[in-house]
Order: sequence, then C-alpha cells, then structure tokens
Amino acid sequence: MNILLIGSGGREHAIAIALKRSPLLNRLYIAPGNPGTARIGDNVDLDVADHAAVIDFCREAAIALVVVGPEQPLIGGLVDELEKHGVLAFGPTRAAAQLEGSKGFTKDLCRDYGIPTARYARFDSLAPALQYLREHSAPIVVKADGLAAGKGVVVAQTLEEAERAAQAMFGGAFGVSGAEVVIEECLEGEEASFFALCDGVRALPFATAQDHKRVGDGDVGPNTGGMGAYSPASVVTTEIEARVMSEIIEPTMRAMRERGAPFKGVLYAGLMLTQDGPKLIEYNCRFGDPEAQVLLPRLEDDLLELMLAAARSELPQERPRFSPLTALTVVLAAKNYPGAPITGWEIRNLHSAEAIGDVTVTHAGTREEGGRLIAAGGRVLNVTALGASVAEAQARAYAAVDLIDWPGGFCRRDIGWREVAREGESR
Repeated sequence: MNILLIGSGGREHAIAIALKRSPLLNRLYIAPGNPGTARIGDNVDLDVADHAAVIDFCREAAIALVVVGPEQPLIGGLVDELEKHGVLAFGPTRAAAQLEGSKGFTKDLCRDYGIPTARYARFDSLAPALQYLREHSAPIVVKADGLAAGKGVVVAQTLEEAERAAQAMFGGAFGVSGAEVVIEECLEGEEASFFALCDGVRALPFATAQDHKRVGDGDVGPNTGGMGAYSPASVVTTEIEARVMSEIIEPTMRAMRERGAPFKGVLYAGLMLTQDGPKLIEYNCRFGDPEAQVLLPRLEDDLLELMLAAARSELPQERPRFSPLTALTVVLAAKNYPGAPITGWEIRNLHSAEAIGDVTVTHAGTREEGGRLIAAGGRVLNVTALGASVAEAQARAYAAVDLIDWPGGFCRRDIGWREVAREGESR
C-alpha cells in the first residue's frame, strides 16, 4: 500500500525508517520531508496547510493511510478533512488534539475527571496573573496555553522570573499561544514520558522514555524542544505503568469519548513521578521529538500495521513488542539555539558516524545545497545508538557525534546521566 507521511523533522525521519520495514508498504511519500527522508521514500513538495491539495494528492497517489507526524496539522484539522473525504488517517481530530493545543483545556479535563495533576489557575489578562503569582511562592510554573515549540513553559525559581515570564507571554512572545496563560504549582520528582497507542476506544501501553528539555548539561538553561532522550525509562516501573494507565490514560480516553472527540493516534503523557505517584504535566497528541528516535528503533512489531489498526479502531489486545536493548539519542543543535539559531554551516562526515554499528543519524533541520548538507534549523540532527545498557548506548552515540564535522553545532554531553548513575549504583 502507498503511505503519505506528513512532516519534515527528525521524528518523521524516524517514523519513515520504521514504516520502511513493513512488508505492507509499497511506496512511501513524505511531505515535505528532508534530505534524510529522501533516502527512504519520495519527498513531495506539498503545502500540508492546504488541505484540498493534500486530499488531491492522496487520490492521485492512491494513498491508503496518511500518517500525521507534527502537532500543527493535527490541531489545524487535517485529519478531519481527510476523514470527511474518505481518506484513512493516523492521528487525532482537531477536537481531540485540544489535549495538546490547549493546556487549559487539558487541566480542566483533569479537574473534571479526577486525573492527578498539579494545582493550577487560568488567566486571560496580565494583572490577575501577576496578583496570583504574588499570592503563591516560587518555584512556580508559567505556561503559554497554546503551542510554543516546547519553549512556552517557564519553571520560575523566583517571583521576579515568574512575573517576567507572564509579562512576556501576554506581551506577545508566543503570539496567540500566549493569549491565555496557565500557572501551576511546581511538582517535585523525576520526569518521564509515557506513550499509549489509541484507537478511540482502547489504549495500549506503547513505550517509555526520558527526555532532556533544558539546553545545558546538568539540566540548566532554558527549555527547548528536547536535547536528547533514552528509552526505556526504568523509573516507570510495572506498578507505575499500571497506575498511569488506570489513573491518567484510561480516564482521558473516557473523557474524550464522552465529549464527542474520541482520541485516535499516539497519546504522549509527560509525567512527574512524585512521592504521591505519577501526575500528568501535559499531553502531546503525537510521537515526541526526540522521543520517537529512541522508541521506534526498539519496536519489534510492524509500525504500519499498528497505525492501520488504530486508525480503523481495531487495535489488538496484545501490547506491542519491544527489544530489551536501550536506545539513546543526542540532538545536535545550531549555535544560539533555543534562541535564533545560526544556520548556513556545512555539515560533513555524516557517513563516518553512520558507519558505526547500531547507530542511526536522523535529519531534523537540514537542507541540501549544491551537493552539500547545510544546517537549516535549530535542532539539526539526531544521533541515535542502541546498547545493552544506557551507558553503552551513550558511549556509542557520543563516539558517532564526535565524528561529525560541524563547527556551527553543539550538543549536551550528558544525555542519560541519571540512568547511567543508577546503573553504576546497581553494579
């Protein structure tokens, strides 16, 4: 069958690699894709915001399934339009994608259905938000309600920092995404990412990961879209997984059905593992980036088959199978990220990194120019390695990173540090 994959980042490159392994696949199109996906399928110059153009292409290319990778087309209602025209799609509708599109929507849903999360308040103007901040002690979390490329969350350690964050958001730092602000208590514990595959009625546990959102080693500096990740996350024990499913995922699935917006696709729960148990920080309504880069290399089942089953509301009873190996990915970003990245540098010697066994390099923000590979974004490459332990995967990934010739890039050097320390203690 012919498949259309929407997106252009490292997540979509990782999805494309996994889809390519399926015996069901005949031809894979990626819109718009990147230089990495061009080596796997056919990149298509298609404006994915033009729903009519996407539908026309699906008819012309006999597309059996559209896989929507990024959040923006989901929140923009692409799945709704595809379904209206009889095209099968993997991903939630616009109404269901509110779980990611509006933090306030999700916080209210948690309140209404008893889903454990941080205490919060919602504001649509600056003065009452500042008053609320002054009535509560730091640390405190200030969030833009809408999408902000992973940068719309400030964990403020002081009142002054919290006030500056609220002023920036209401001042237009994130456009309409900051027109409303959510302020919530700062939960204590360790973060983890939990993924479930959903078909509108049922949810299957998929896999776990731990992301590293801060730009600097030791988790310092501003939040980013993610500087690296590893999977599985050992802190999500069997007992915690059972609680996440029963206390967070399943009530959310029920809530969305009752609200007339059943959720299909990937439900990605950002968790804080507190002394009182797992609590929901926020939802994403698609695979994470860079989490997809560590989840999918471990998947032993057919991703395309699973996506088709979810889109058709026919998920199997059995959960997907994963390799016991650890996967770890390091994000290479352009200098000055998460500020305005310095782009245009040539990247050389990727082939040497890719020649290392159990290493994959996925493209996130690159372009080809006269036969040269050029950095063209903030997060530019992901170097993913498999290993028998986090320490082994980490060593392999950084060995590959060090072979890449890119003076204009940087990375964190401590991805997986908590888990490496735990592995050392258990010896």
